[in-house]
Amino acid sequence: MTDTPPKNELRLFNSLTRQLETFTPVHPGEARVYTCGPTVYNYPHIGNMRAYVFADVLGRVLSWKGYQLTHVINITDVGHLTDDADAGEDKLEKAAAEKAQKGERTSIWDIARHYTEAYWADIEALNIRQPSQWTVATDYVPQMIAFAERIAGKHCYELESGLYFDVSTVADYGRLARARTDEGESRIDPVDGKRNAADFAIWRKTPPGETRQMEWDSPWGRGAPGWHLECSVMSGAVLGFPFDIHTGGIDHREIHHPNEIAQNQAHCHSDASGANIWMHNNFLVERSGKMSKSSGEFLRLQLLIDKGYHPLAYRMLCLQAHYRSELEFSWEGLGAALTRLKRLIGNAEKLREASERGVVRAGSETADQLTLMILQQFEPAIYDDLNTPRALTAVEDVIGFGSAPIAAIFDAVSEMDKVLGLGLLSVRRADLRIRPKSATITEAEIEAALTRRREARAAKDFATSDAIRDELTAQGVEVMDGDPLGWEWRLG
Repeated sequence: MTDTPPKNELRLFNSLTRQLETFTPVHPGEARVYTCGPTVYNYPHIGNMRAYVFADVLGRVLSWKGYQLTHVINITDVGHLTDDADAGEDKLEKAAAEKAQKGERTSIWDIARHYTEAYWADIEALNIRQPSQWTVATDYVPQMIAFAERIAGKHCYELESGLYFDVSTVADYGRLARARTDEGESRIDPVDGKRNAADFAIWRKTPPGETRQMEWDSPWGRGAPGWHLECSVMSGAVLGFPFDIHTGGIDHREIHHPNEIAQNQAHCHSDASGANIWMHNNFLVERSGKMSKSSGEFLRLQLLIDKGYHPLAYRMLCLQAHYRSELEFSWEGLGAALTRLKRLIGNAEKLREASERGVVRAGSETADQLTLMILQQFEPAIYDDLNTPRALTAVEDVIGFGSAPIAAIFDAVSEMDKVLGLGLLSVRRADLRIRPKSATITEAEIEAALTRRREARAAKDFATSDAIRDELTAQGVEVMDGDPLGWEWRLG
């Protein structure tokens, strides 16, 4: 993908310059990162969660490299419209209205809390570290109004529907997207009176005769902040301008992040973008169409669990592709990722067992030197723009390196997993076996059948053995022969 970077030099791809750059922190010894978080009007699908696996790996690498990390992820509970291109209804208001039409007496605040907690549960299941701070949009509305007041005179104008940002007032608007074309601008909501097609709302007034559950008084009337304003305010308030890295999905690169940059330029009276490096993960693609939230059952993490896949199998699937590459989802691919994870954790269990027997002893100078030598294979991969596919191969090579002292391998695997977050030395192989929700056969029945099958195989009665296997297969149980770590079955 790229030439191997010099040792200890972390290079990251900056979407703003479209090139790899050496990471140089704004504040020596610190790394300040802002990640665009979820809009909590529905459950996150696994495509959303890829962005947080990527941001987690970035944060882990920065910590592993010795920086004091301040990582902020926001929760959007107001202001994000149904069309990401600044059009339609507020997503939370629409969700509340739909529930009201069904006779469900649920407030917009309850909806936001419910889906925030669901998102946090997915974060935990994927072994994503907690950020330094969660920022919730509605907690920062006074700061948003103050921010808008500061830039309004020079950069904004007022219409009946709200306060709009004039993109012609800042230098090189849209340079992040590099898409200032009629086609790109046609995605933006046409509003009577807008000076430029790309102008966007800073503050949206509540239409006459309407009352919203989330609305505040402002110099431009009662209403709510625009989605783009929120991230500028929260990132600047917690991290200060400029900060080091801003991350998000590649869909944010076209409109949301260019609008953030424009606001940051206006606020700071500078052409600087607010963050030194802008990083974007590519899409997760799923061909069946079930990832869409509007299609009914969509691919959320709980669906994977219900089908018998451990959440860390999805983390492994994400790590197998570079974050800037498109990743296609399939059940077969997820199964292969789970098998690869089982193999890694199975080998790691041997290291744990050796540790528990006292075979692994710290403090050996030779082992420590070998650990450093092993990590020299890992560092060039992970420091090369977070090349997790190469890093995974390095881990597999290390675990299979039988000629090295166990202490060196144990320490190296422990260090590498601090970056990958797969739980290699904490998760047991048996933990990865999850019973699908649809399974009807009991585990006791499975174990009894497997006992009969082992006895038949020991007696070389392969006809009976095959018949039992076929019987289990018909009931959704996959028997995996040839497993060097022992019998294994998976309900499917």
